[in-house]
Amino acid sequence: MTTVQRRPARANLDDSFLANLQKQLREFIPPAIAIGIFLVIWQLFSWIPGATLPGPIQVIADTWILILYPFYDKGGTDKGLFWQILASLQRVAISYTLAAIVGIALGVLIGVNKTVNKALDPIFQLLRTVPPLAWVPIALAALRQNEPAALFVIFITAIWPILINTAVGVKEIPSDYNNVAKVLQLNKKEYFFNILIPAALPYIFTGLRISIGLAWLAIIAAEIVMSGIVGIGFFIWDAYQNNNVSEVILALVYIGVVGLILDKQCRWFVLTKCS
Repeated sequence: MTTVQRRPARANLDDSFLANLQKQLREFIPPAIAIGIFLVIWQLFSWIPGATLPGPIQVIADTWILILYPFYDKGGTDKGLFWQILASLQRVAISYTLAAIVGIALGVLIGVNKTVNKALDPIFQLLRTVPPLAWVPIALAALRQNEPAALFVIFITAIWPILINTAVGVKEIPSDYNNVAKVLQLNKKEYFFNILIPAALPYIFTGLRISIGLAWLAIIAAEIVMSGIVGIGFFIWDAYQNNNVSEVILALVYIGVVGLILDKQCRWFVLTKCS
């Protein structure tokens, strides 16, 4: 008789781990090479006579204290980059949550009511094209305080993708779904939770993903011209005013990394919920 030898479960786990590690390395290598090439080109340009922007080596040399000590807090606005980014993220979280609630509610209303859609669409189309920075003086004039003004600027910037995508999702509900709802004689509450929201969910999540990126962009516009508030936008403006270009560049790197993480997390959430 032939004896069948089975591989230990530990060996199968090791092979799976190695295969997964190799896959992650293959995905990591191309962007790592691209970033390396970019840094080399940037450094070479910074060595050109007359160049005004510091290269990556100079940026690290000028900002190594900020890099090594992101948690320092000397009071007021003199805080490490961790606290600056955390303050900005808190503003984004508050305004983004409000934008999601109001945007989804208005989007559903516009999607199901043609009269409301015709009445509000011109106003929405006008307001959504206004850049975030243009809202800053209006917000300051109306609210008189930096903090609520910053929250409003983020809110008014982030709401439009959510509102528009929700409205489109509601309008694009297949007629078969509506026919089924009529056959089953679903009331408004049952139709809303069992038909409308599930059908429009992919559109809503798409709007939420686009909106998180715009909210993070808007926080820079909101903070960069407002004095006396802790935040990465004000940090950039303060560094520029003091001619600390290396600090500005370092802050831009942090902003990009945080924005990338926010987008990846939102994308993962969308794929998880829609799959």
